[in-house]
Amino acid sequence: MATSTQRPPGVPPPHPPAHGGPSSTITPNQTLYISNLNDKIHKPDLKIALYTLFSTYGVVLDVVALKTMKMRGQAHVAFRDIASASSAMRACQGMVVFGREMRIQYAKSKSDTIAKLDGTYRMPSLRTAEDNAGGSSFAPLPGQKKSEDVSSGPGLNAPPAGGSATEVHGVKRPRDDSESEQSDVEMEVEDDDD
Repeated sequence: MATSTQRPPGVPPPHPPAHGGPSSTITPNQTLYISNLNDKIHKPDLKIALYTLFSTYGVVLDVVALKTMKMRGQAHVAFRDIASASSAMRACQGMVVFGREMRIQYAKSKSDTIAKLDGTYRMPSLRTAEDNAGGSSFAPLPGQKKSEDVSSGPGLNAPPAGGSATEVHGVKRPRDDSESEQSDVEMEVEDDDD
């Protein structure tokens, strides 16, 4: 026989954590991961609503809501400090927004906005190149092979491929004097007094 406990009005029912693991294993973070959002709401409206709701708990730096198949119904909200994120998570857990109860937990990783502020941001293309190969920290330039060194790549003063630096590509056409002269014919003035 199941027993039910009465909750005071306004207290949301307990929710299982979103990614299958207990939310206590994810360390407190300045960024909150929000799931179970209504995916029928337009992205700008959702971002404004989340910003308005969460800015009452602290300074919101960024709201990321994507409408891809993988990320629909989910959002990330980045706060300036962990205390604001924690208070917002406690206060808004299970709150009904656009007809759905939000599930909130700390994000697994640091937001790009936070990383940019503290100086640890690395561009995604650079992250994958360094993490996979442990190679150069520079992405290859367009038209450059990956094996080439960046310093040997095409530069601003490099001669064009297959030609010399002094090659002329075109000659400016001289201006015809008859085109530039204006005739002395007066314009006819029409009266609109009809």
